[in-house]
Amino acid sequence: MEPLDVAALNLTVPTAPPLCERWRGGSEGAVFHLANIFFFFGFTGGSSLYGLLYLFTLLSAGFFCSTLWAWSEPCSTDSFLWSLVLFGVCLAQVLHAGYRLRSVTFQKEFQELYNCVFKKLGVSVTLFAKIVACSEGEVHNLEPDHCFAVEGRTAIDKLSVLLSGRVRVTVNGEFLHFIHPFQFLDSPEWDSLRPSEEGLFQVTLCADHHCKYVAWRRKKLYLLFAKHRYIARIFALVVRNDISEKLFSLNHRAVDSSGRRYDLRLPTYCHVPVTDLENTHVFLQVPS
Repeated sequence: MEPLDVAALNLTVPTAPPLCERWRGGSEGAVFHLANIFFFFGFTGGSSLYGLLYLFTLLSAGFFCSTLWAWSEPCSTDSFLWSLVLFGVCLAQVLHAGYRLRSVTFQKEFQELYNCVFKKLGVSVTLFAKIVACSEGEVHNLEPDHCFAVEGRTAIDKLSVLLSGRVRVTVNGEFLHFIHPFQFLDSPEWDSLRPSEEGLFQVTLCADHHCKYVAWRRKKLYLLFAKHRYIARIFALVVRNDISEKLFSLNHRAVDSSGRRYDLRLPTYCHVPVTDLENTHVFLQVPS
């Protein structure tokens, strides 16, 4: 068998890539390094709408500097064209993010609600727009001496936040406390029921002044929670914080028959008869 003639077959044998014989004497220039600085800081942006605007703005600046550098370098037409195309793509993303950010606008009442409650918790305007859409963007009015809920009659079918005015809370005709702007009207009722349960208000809520409030229907709000778990955690936080504030405000009015103040968070102790309290020393004695 004759040996294979590689030269006759006209095959090209791969060779090793050329090695760098010597480093260039100078650097690539200030514009090249500035482009990479923009790239470095650009990729530190977040995933929110403001983060995307920050990201693509710095990437646009970086690719613009890279385009200038490629234009000034000889034999770099491909680098120039790629940098120019990427600069155009990033600039289009900047314009798109800016348009989305500008298009997210709310009514005055919703903007105040966002600034006072949700913005402090780090909720983005895009997520808050979903919360507003769940309420259909409607602000309800409550005239003075009109009731938002009547004990034993009104069904618990929504979650509401007072935007302006003041609401008086009573039970059996006795005053409990006031509800002020940016507090929930029905947070204890909301937290007391599971999604599949139904119930009635055990207190009466009546407006002292002209009031405005926003309401979310239970079913629509739970559907929003199922799609966005982060929104569900935010609502759980603000609702339970609102409940704790109401409990602490009630503690200042909770007194027994002798005029001593007790803690409403200890109902088992508060409702023990005096005769039973006097006999508790029997159970506290340690046998010898």
